[in-house]
Amino acid sequence: MSESLTAPTSPAPAPASAPVAPHPKRRTVAELSHDFRLANGRLARRVRQEQADNELTSGQFSALGAVFRLGPMTLSALSEEERVTPPSMNRTVNALVEAGLVNRAGSAEDGRKVVLTVTDTGMTLVRETRRRRDDWIATRILKLTPEQRQTLAAATEIMKELANS
Repeated sequence: MSESLTAPTSPAPAPASAPVAPHPKRRTVAELSHDFRLANGRLARRVRQEQADNELTSGQFSALGAVFRLGPMTLSALSEEERVTPPSMNRTVNALVEAGLVNRAGSAEDGRKVVLTVTDTGMTLVRETRRRRDDWIATRILKLTPEQRQTLAAATEIMKELANS
């Protein structure tokens, strides 16, 4: 990963109201990868703080969000979606059921399968957390210049591609 590229960097963040003046500097792909990973991790941690219920772990909230987003599903489908083992997901789901956020019910199609659904309490929690997180990010995006917003929009598309690869 020693390939060089030119990427705009600046030694200190510019005030949000002023456009960021790019200072081209030769950077390796490894350096950019490192900086991107750190910034992305810090942003993700900060956004996770805007959760409506601080009792859930990030893994529990992620599983709850998956069932909310995708609808009723089996434990194995949820395990696959979240990329964890079924025994690990079973522990996560047990905590969500105990908290009253997810229900387990027998499948109408196959009595051997258990289907997970989000409770009303779980739906309220997911919606409130999404609202808080979206509000937190929107407040900061509003402080960006139009050029920074365009850059962010383009970077968002690139990030989606990276996440789906």
